Amino acid sequence: MSITIAIIVITVIISLWAMRNPSLMDRWVMNPYKVAHQGQYYRLITSGFLHADFGHLFFNMFSFWIFGGLIERIFLGLFGTSGGLFLLAFYIAGIIVSDIPTLLKHRNNSRYNSLGASGGVSSIIFAAILFFPLQDLCLYGIFCLPGFIFGILYLIYSYYESRRGAGFINHDAHFYGALFGVLCMAIVYPPVIPSFVEQIAGWRLF
Repeated sequence: MSITIAIIVITVIISLWAMRNPSLMDRWVMNPYKVAHQGQYYRLITSGFLHADFGHLFFNMFSFWIFGGLIERIFLGLFGTSGGLFLLAFYIAGIIVSDIPTLLKHRNNSRYNSLGASGGVSSIIFAAILFFPLQDLCLYGIFCLPGFIFGILYLIYSYYESRRGAGFINHDAHFYGALFGVLCMAIVYPPVIPSFVEQIAGWRLF
């Protein structure tokens, strides 16, 4: 079993379990106040394996299945048999790093909670965009754009919604997870940057 599939299976099991077990959900959700004031740092990781509902779970895991499998194959090519472990470390780090701005922003708000794998998934998606910036990404399978354009619009939207502060979606996790994915991949495999620039330099709208 690939690491990608293993992560999906574990996430589905834990998410479904927590949906039926409110006490588990409460213990593992990312509550910045409890992390900052009670030292429950484990929540930065466990919250990434929880989801609010079936739609939230499906969207994150379907996206991770597509892009996680791609990045796992790239890592296997770069690092051999250790590629799967690199993917796991990259994904977990994306979940943690993407939650740090939320932790700092809401550390004194005991009623704020955040959950979901979106930060880690965003890291994986944007790492894939670095390798294949001209590959189309589609919203709801209808509205399709080259990956690098989709990525730019996604970052702008996430930043704007984060500043607006409306709704129940943690846009900070999306935004900072995406930035982490780009930065981490550039450090892990520097040649991806000139390759990215070369590919988009040759792109033409028509």
